[in-house]
Parts: sequence; structure tokens; C-alpha cells
Amino acid sequence: MNPHRGIASSVRPVGDPDGEGLRRMSTVRDRAGWVGFREKLRSSTECLLGTWVKIPALETIEMLAAVGYDFIVLDEEHSPLTLEAAYRATALSQALGMHVLVRTPDRSGNYVQRVLDSGVDGLLIPQVAGVEEARRVVGDMVFAPQGRRGLGSTSRAGLWGTIPNAEYVRRGSEEIVRGIQLEDAAVLDRLDEIMEIPGLDAVFLGTGDLGLSTGLSPDDPVFQGYIDRFLAAAKAHGLPRGTAVASGPAAREAAERGFTFVMISNDAKMFADGAKAALAGAVRER
Repeated sequence: MNPHRGIASSVRPVGDPDGEGLRRMSTVRDRAGWVGFREKLRSSTECLLGTWVKIPALETIEMLAAVGYDFIVLDEEHSPLTLEAAYRATALSQALGMHVLVRTPDRSGNYVQRVLDSGVDGLLIPQVAGVEEARRVVGDMVFAPQGRRGLGSTSRAGLWGTIPNAEYVRRGSEEIVRGIQLEDAAVLDRLDEIMEIPGLDAVFLGTGDLGLSTGLSPDDPVFQGYIDRFLAAAKAHGLPRGTAVASGPAAREAAERGFTFVMISNDAKMFADGAKAALAGAVRER
């Protein structure tokens, strides 16, 4: 269980002209022992466990935090989550001490600025298909002049203008996880070139789409070889390496294999499985 759960005080103390109390309103970073998600991915000796979130409900976020997930990934690629719903889920999750990534709807870059300025801990860009595309999508997440991210310090990421611009830029440069998803066999032939891109912080292997693109089943030795190549390259470049699995035991196996962050199932599937199991125990087989 995350030891830093609980909501930080939103009360501005008397004699606080610099607004330090206000800066605590939307952040858990002032708590003793707080570690940002980017640093946690790099330094943790254990695999970090999360899940995909598809349901636009704050109640499920509270439940996931209560049972001890390290992070969630708000899935805007394969769910109807809106930007506003993702923003509210982000604020609550972080207040409860649970980190937040967002998988953007696509790799176009159209959503990057707004999602980052909502104060998330990082992004996963799906379906990155080549070296130049990887360079472009990473650049979308990096401040100018090295990249194309603009200044939005009066957003939530800048605590609505209550911190200096320099601190907003520092947090966006040093604490945000800039991640990409690799999901095609062709891109796995250029892993070293991709993983050398400046500003890239994490890589995720999408085994579902990898299976679609190759036509291989997960137990095919060639498919397993792709996974081994991905893990070896990411480890050699010192990058956190993630994937998604269907169950807890599968997550344990992924961790033992070398993945450092793993998403287990998703909130909608968990609810559906629970509902199905409850009904099955109450009715005769039809």
C-alpha cells in the first residue's frame, strides 16, 4: 500500500504571503518521502503495478487507490474518456497518492499540450511506428527550444500560476514521464535508434497489436523472441519497460522476466468479471 495516501491540506495559513499553502492544494509533493513517478520508475527495485482506466467515474479511482495500485493509465485511445473526465480523475488520483499516466487517443500530437497541462505524471503515445515518428512524438512532450511544448504555467500543471514559470518548466522537464508504445514488428528492428532519442523516458511493448501485426500467437517462439529483444534493448539503454497483462499471476511473470511497470487488466473488465461471477453464483445455467 502506498504510504503517502491522503489529501493534502488546502488551507492557506495566516502570514503566508508567498502562497505556500495554496501550492499544497493540488499536490502531494510536499509530503515527506514523496518521489515523482519518473524517478520512481528509474529507481524502484520492484515492478510498479497499475491498471488501465476506461470508466469515467471518480468512485472507481478511489477504490483503485484504496487497494494499493501504484499508478493508473487513463485510456483515451480505447475508451470514451473525455479530457475533462481525465482531468478530474487525475486530480483525485494524485491527491490519493496514486500516479497518473494518460494514453493519448492517437500519435498525432494534437492532445499532448492539453493533457500535460492538466498535471498528469506522464504520457504514453500509442502506435509509434518508426524512428522519425518516435523523435517527433517525444519532441511534442519537450519544452522549446529542444522540443515543441509551449508554456502554459497558468494551467493545473503550473498550479494555476501560483508557482514561478521556471518551476513549471523544471517540473515539466524533469518529472514528466515521456513514454511511447512500440507495437509493430518492423519498429522492433530499430530499437537502439529509438531508445537513444533524447527526452525519451519509458517504453511500452503492446503485445496485443504486436500479435495482430505479425499474425503470431503469444506462445510462438518468434513472438517471444520479439519480447526478449525489446527487454534487452530497453535494459541496455536504462529505460523503464512496460507492458499490459490480464491477471496478477501474469504480472508477476512479467516482472520476473524484466518488465519494470505493468498494467493489470482494466477497471471495466474487473467490473464485468465481478458482475458475471456474482450472477453466475445466483442463477441456474441457461
